[in-house]
Amino acid sequence: MTLTLFGYWRAAAPYRVRIGLNLKGLAYDQAPVNLLKGEQRQGAYLDLNPQGLTPALALGDGVVLTQSLAILEWLDETHPEPALLPADPLGRARVRAMAQIIACDIHPLNNVRVTGELVARGQDEAARKAWMARWLAEGFTALEAAVAAHGGTYAYGDAPTLADVCLVPQVYGARRFDIDLSPYPTLVAAADRAADHPAFAAAHPSLQPDAADA
Repeated sequence: MTLTLFGYWRAAAPYRVRIGLNLKGLAYDQAPVNLLKGEQRQGAYLDLNPQGLTPALALGDGVVLTQSLAILEWLDETHPEPALLPADPLGRARVRAMAQIIACDIHPLNNVRVTGELVARGQDEAARKAWMARWLAEGFTALEAAVAAHGGTYAYGDAPTLADVCLVPQVYGARRFDIDLSPYPTLVAAADRAADHPAFAAAHPSLQPDAADA
């Protein structure tokens, strides 16, 4: 099986999938989709993913997966080691909740299509940054408490989980937009430790093939 990941170098959702693939030790090709040029809404890519969002993971023989969390759960089910979810049901529920705070509540309100709509509605850079900070603060406040309660070396316990896979790209994005992270010291410390893990480090946006074209 030859895996091909369609994504954009600094987009959070493809970043998550790169981390997951790296953690599983899987080789994959990359097919860049430039979000700023609107390539995600053009015919060739829409044939793969009619929603027009990244990432998409092509498995070969015409099989394509979309939505980062669905892809990551597929990876965990088909390549169980190392696991992205704890062994116990309570732990799995907690990690999924942490991941979903990011993937369902923070990121969708701050991604390219939403910020593009804010531009279209006349919002200046300061207003867009305030918008992003407002939704990140709500989610990160909850996550700070969760990491303080359940974290260890990583966001949950002492092994990387789906929570870290979502958290590290979100912290990267927050720093990119100069959002104040000082209220979340426990969360940020866990994210920084995870970012040093080789699988996370190799997935960093600056190391991706399309970063050079930015």
